[in-house]
Amino acid sequence: MKQREDGPERARQVRAQLARVVAALTDPVEVDAFLEDLCTPAEIEALADRWSVVPLLAQGMSYRQIHEDTGVSVTTVGRIARCLEGGAGGYRAALEHHPGRPQVAPTP
Repeated sequence: MKQREDGPERARQVRAQLARVVAALTDPVEVDAFLEDLCTPAEIEALADRWSVVPLLAQGMSYRQIHEDTGVSVTTVGRIARCLEGGAGGYRAALEHHPGRPQVAPTP
């Protein structure tokens, strides 16, 4: 991670600004353009791969089946599952906007 000379407070402020900007973009075409400008193609691919896993986990699909269907590693699927269950709540909030809104399956 990049070492910041101006300290962690500045990093928190910039992250908060970024979150506000993303939240203000309501047009999916604008969001896609912003992501294209902000991220490398590999970063966008990684974000898209992670997001593709979330609804499948919410539907209760096994890690192995998700891996077979998406190509996302079982380790990454497990990390996403941990965040879905006990993370900051971002995946759950995003699921509210997913077509079909899959409900999060209970943890086995």
